[in-house]
Amino acid sequence: MTIHSLLVANRGEIARRIFRTCRELGVRTVAVYSDADADAAHAREADAAVRLPGDAPADTYLRPELLVDAALAADADAVHPGYGFLSENADFARRVLDAGLVWVGPTPAAMEAMAVKTRAKELMREAGVPLLEPLAPEKAASADLPLLVKAAAGGGGRGMRVVREIDSLQAELAAATREAAAAFGDGEVFVEPYVERGRHVEVQVLADHHGTVWTLGTRDCSVQRRHQKVIEEAPAPGLSDEQRKTLADAAERAARAVGYTGAGTVEFLLDGEGRPYFLEMNTRLQVEHPVTEAVYGVDLVALQLRVAEGERLPARPPEAHGHAVEARLYAEDPAAGWRPQTGVVHRLTLPRLPDVRLDSAVNDGDTVTAHYDPMLAKVIAWAPDRAAAVRRLADCLDRAHVHGPVTNRELLVRTLRHPEFAAGRMDTGFYDRHLPELAGTRPAGRTLAALVAAVADAAGRSRFGGFRNLRSAPQHKRYRAEPDGEELEVAYHLDRGGLHAAAHPAVRLLSHTPVRVVLEVEGVRRGFDVARYGDRVYVDGATGSWALTALPRFPERAAEVEPGSLLAPMPGTVTRIADGLAVGDAVTAGQPLLWLEAMKMEHQVRAPAAGTLTRLDVRPGSQVEVGALLAVVVGEPPAGA
Repeated sequence: MTIHSLLVANRGEIARRIFRTCRELGVRTVAVYSDADADAAHAREADAAVRLPGDAPADTYLRPELLVDAALAADADAVHPGYGFLSENADFARRVLDAGLVWVGPTPAAMEAMAVKTRAKELMREAGVPLLEPLAPEKAASADLPLLVKAAAGGGGRGMRVVREIDSLQAELAAATREAAAAFGDGEVFVEPYVERGRHVEVQVLADHHGTVWTLGTRDCSVQRRHQKVIEEAPAPGLSDEQRKTLADAAERAARAVGYTGAGTVEFLLDGEGRPYFLEMNTRLQVEHPVTEAVYGVDLVALQLRVAEGERLPARPPEAHGHAVEARLYAEDPAAGWRPQTGVVHRLTLPRLPDVRLDSAVNDGDTVTAHYDPMLAKVIAWAPDRAAAVRRLADCLDRAHVHGPVTNRELLVRTLRHPEFAAGRMDTGFYDRHLPELAGTRPAGRTLAALVAAVADAAGRSRFGGFRNLRSAPQHKRYRAEPDGEELEVAYHLDRGGLHAAAHPAVRLLSHTPVRVVLEVEGVRRGFDVARYGDRVYVDGATGSWALTALPRFPERAAEVEPGSLLAPMPGTVTRIADGLAVGDAVTAGQPLLWLEAMKMEHQVRAPAAGTLTRLDVRPGSQVEVGALLAVVVGEPPAGA
C-alpha cells in the first residue's frame, strides 16, 4: 500500500521532524493538537490539523479513540505515533489497524511483547540476551542496595527512582507509580539492581516484513539528568570491536525473538567491566535517532514509511562514516534542581556551520507551557571524528541566540568541553559528580554585558546615538542578571569624547546601535548583539550570552510576602499532600510537604526550615501558577514537638 496522507499522533519536535520527511516524499500531513497547542508550530505547519479538546495529555494525546477519529476525519490513510505518549501502546496500534489505517511501527504483538519490561526480560532471557534480574520489592533488603524503580511501560526517565535507603523504597515505589500513570496511562513499576557509574549504550535496529534485520551501530546516551538523556552520540566511544559485535548480535536476537518490524532501539547498560545487560527495547523511534542518521546517511522516518508500505530493505545496511553528537536543549534551570521553565521563546537561532542540524519544537514567538515536556530543540553536529564533532556542537551552542525561558544551554556547552566528556569517559553518574561546577558557576562578563545593554539602550533613546555635548552627571542603569537575580548597576558617561565607565576604564566604544554594540576591550575588538523584549534584554557575544532584566531607576517597594511563605516554583498541579499533614503540625527542615506535577514530572516542595505549618492553601488537584502561595512555615516547632 502507498501512503498518501499521514497523521502524526504526537506534538512538538517529533511531529515537525516527521512532517519534514513527508514533505520530501510528497506525503500529505495531518496534525493533532490540544487546546494548549492551538498555536503550536506543529499544528500550524501541517497540511491539516484536528483539535483534541482539553489541555492535559490524559484528555488529549493519550486518548486512542480521539486520535483514530482524527485520522479518519482528515482522510489520513496511516498513523505515525512519534515517541512518547501512545507510541508504545499496543492497544492504540490495534485500534489504528482495526480502523483500516496503516500503522507506522511494529505489530501490536511485538509491542506487547516488549511493552512491559518485566515480561520483556523473560523473553530476552530465553533468547540468550544478558540482563539484570528484577527483584521482588517485598523481598528487597539493604544488601541489595542501590536499587532502581522503573516504570514497566514507557520511558524517558518518567516513573524512575534510585533507592539508596531501604526505608524509602515504598515511598519511591508510590511516587514512580503516580508518575508512570500520569505519563503513560499505566502505573505498573518494578525494581532491579542499580549499576553505579554504568554506561547507557543502545543499538538502533530496523527490520522489514521479509525477514531482514539491520543493526545500525551503537549510540552512547550516558549523560543524563533525572534518568533522561541530555547528550547522545554515535558511535558509542571507547568500545572494542568485540563489544560492538556482542551488542549488535544481542540486539538482532532481541528483534528476531519478537518478530520485530520497523525502527526500534535495544538499550543496554554496561557495567564498570564493560559487560552489557539488557535494559529494554523501545518499540518506536528514539529522540536521539538523528545521530544514527548522520553517521549512516539514512532517513529513518523515510525507512519507517517504506517498511510500513511493505517494501523490502536491502540485504545489508549502509556503512558508517564519522561521528555525530546531539544535545537536547531544555527550558529548565539546572542550578535549581532542573526546574522546568515556561514563557515565550522570542528567538532560537544557530550560527551557520557545516553539518549541523536543528530539530526544533518551537518557532520564534511560540510559548512553552507547563503541560508538556520542556525540550525546546535538539542540536546535532557531525564531523569525520569525535573530537571535531564535539567541538563543532559546543561552538554552535555557545554562539546560538536563545532568548526566552531559562535553558540548559550553558550546561550543555560546559559539559561538551569537560575533560571527562572530551575523553569519552562519561557514565550515568556524570552529573551527580559534576553538576555543581557545571551549573553553579555564574557566567563571566556580566558587568560588561550590563554596560553593553545600557549603551544600546542609550542609542535607542536618542537620534544622536545617546551622546551628550557636555560632560554631565553619570547615567545610571540597573539590571537583574537571570536566572539567579544578581543586581548590577551601571554608571557611565556617553559624550563626544566617547564612552567613560569607571568600572571599565580599559573599554573604548567603537560603534553602537540599539541592536549592535562594538567595543574595544583591553585592546581587543569585540562585538555584541543586543535584543530587547519588554524589560528583558539579551546580550550575545563571542565570549558568552547574558540575560538581563532592566530595573527601574528607583527600586519599588517590594510586595509584602508573609515570612516563611512557600511559593510555587513553577506552574503545575498539586498531586498530593504529605500523609496526615495539617495546619499546626511541626515540620523539620527539608521535610517533603507536597508534590507538584509539571511537564510530566513530579517535583517535591520541602519545608525550608524547621517550624510550624501555619497555612496550607492547596489540596490535591489544585492548579497553581508560578509564585502562588502554597503554604507557610514559621518559627520554631511547638514545645514538646
